[in-house]
Amino acid sequence: MIGLGGNIGTADAIVERFADARAAIATLGERGEVRSAPLYRSAPLGPAQPAFLNTAVCVALAGGQPSELIATLLELERMLGRTRRAAARWGPRRIDLDVLVWGARIIRTLELEVPHPRLAERKFALAPLCALLGEDFVVPGLATPAGELVRRVAAQDCEELAATW
Repeated sequence: MIGLGGNIGTADAIVERFADARAAIATLGERGEVRSAPLYRSAPLGPAQPAFLNTAVCVALAGGQPSELIATLLELERMLGRTRRAAARWGPRRIDLDVLVWGARIIRTLELEVPHPRLAERKFALAPLCALLGEDFVVPGLATPAGELVRRVAAQDCEELAATW
């Protein structure tokens, strides 16, 4: 499952980038199928900046190695206008693509950590995860269902804007 976020540009422009990313991610899947979570608006972490739009997509990957997946996502971000070198940590961005979970896998490499290391702390990532995988889904390496994790961060500002996008 891949989380998508962005806060540079109009909501329509951000959603258009999300749709472009979804289409590209679908080509990585076994049958070209991808499921999308609802669209959310969340308060930013870090420096003062506009609110983020967030969502996630779920695709059954056709094999591949973690290094290949992260390289593909980073290239996709670049193609959609993200410049990582110039970006402040937790600052504004055109698009952000993060591997939130990858089935039951736990991955720790220099390039990629799965599940995402701060997943349990972020409602804007947990809400889409629950929408796609269900509240009973247990994040690999954690003994707590996703629904309980999202309740723990319920005070974070994150509202559903649209069921589909």
